[in-house]
Amino acid sequence: MFLSTAVAHYTAAAASDCGRKRPSNEDAFGFSVEHGVYVVCDGMGGAAAGEVASSLAVDEMMRLLTSRDADRALVDDAEAAVASANASIFMRARNSRNLSGMGTTLVSLLAEERRGWMINVGDSRGYRMCNSRLEQITLDHSLVEEQVRLGRMDRLEAQRSPFKNVITRALGTQSSVTPDVFELETEPGDLFLLCSDGLTRELSDAVIEWLLKLDLPLQEMCARLVAAANDAGGHDNITCLLVRAEA
Repeated sequence: MFLSTAVAHYTAAAASDCGRKRPSNEDAFGFSVEHGVYVVCDGMGGAAAGEVASSLAVDEMMRLLTSRDADRALVDDAEAAVASANASIFMRARNSRNLSGMGTTLVSLLAEERRGWMINVGDSRGYRMCNSRLEQITLDHSLVEEQVRLGRMDRLEAQRSPFKNVITRALGTQSSVTPDVFELETEPGDLFLLCSDGLTRELSDAVIEWLLKLDLPLQEMCARLVAAANDAGGHDNITCLLVRAEA
């Protein structure tokens, strides 16, 4: 007997919350299961600029990747969409004094049968839960994380550093940006998490892994993650997007 292990389809759910300390939510997300596109952004900037930047990025990614020519490579179109989103935010900021300096992080999953890609700019993260083990796929573009990777700072020093909120790469702050791209081979049962740092600053990877092991519908799992981050302090906006590969 031959059993196919091909991934037939994906399911997804998301939740976003302003947290307990922030008056507004500068995170944004979007997804299309039909087109295999999932995006989370965490905006930054004065007044409402962060909300504008994250919304622009999500809207541009979704617009371009849900109307693409299916004959083209998905990952190539995604990188082009990131460049377009960056240009849109950069030009909008240049043309409006109130939006000057705005930017946003971005983490995106692109899924096509058993192939997948994660793309990120900034410190919003992408994880994969496989065989009950959580693995961070993306690398944070942040000052302290880069110091940790270079061996110049340990994890405890990074957590205590006054520069832990400084990111080294973002959409919209420069005329061009280079995203990191990670190619994946997906298996039925894989669970992907895209999230803003409002989740990961409050919850350790071990706690996130424990929550993702709960046998719950994806929407309820998202709600549990957000609630746990709020219970741990909720110092920032919290967004999580879960995507499961189904057999």
